[in-house]
Amino acid sequence: MENTTEKYAHIKGWGIDADPKNDPTYPIKHRTDEEQKGYSWERPTQQPINIEVLHSIERPNITAVFGTSAPPSGLSGMIRRFAFRYSENSYLHWLPLLLADRVNVVEGIIEDFAEGKAPNIFAEKGYGAEWKYDKTGLVTKMAVAAAVTAAAVMLLRKNND
Repeated sequence: MENTTEKYAHIKGWGIDADPKNDPTYPIKHRTDEEQKGYSWERPTQQPINIEVLHSIERPNITAVFGTSAPPSGLSGMIRRFAFRYSENSYLHWLPLLLADRVNVVEGIIEDFAEGKAPNIFAEKGYGAEWKYDKTGLVTKMAVAAAVTAAAVMLLRKNND
């Protein structure tokens, strides 16, 4: 079997990073090993925590800066709190978060009606732009949604009879 270095020697610069002595980060990493101690940089000042902030169980603390516009609330908040009890490499973390997003949309619509506003779902979902630039896609999407809804209604009626 041919030596790999010789095989690719005709490519200018190939294997330039193969030698650890030629790695510009090697001596510094070898000497300080800072990333093993935790933060290798000065942490920014902690943003005041005046709302509930959910954070990964993999993190030892809350990030220095975080969003405050949509704190967890209602049923979607309960689902999010459940999700953050599990590791980020678990389906029990990500699937409930996906569900919580969908539940939050429904909660927003209910909140709009409670405040006396009728939500313009057509505009909010961008159907105007989709109609302008992708009529076929929008019509297909609506046809599939109508077919799924009709099938669900028929199944529910059949089960009730």
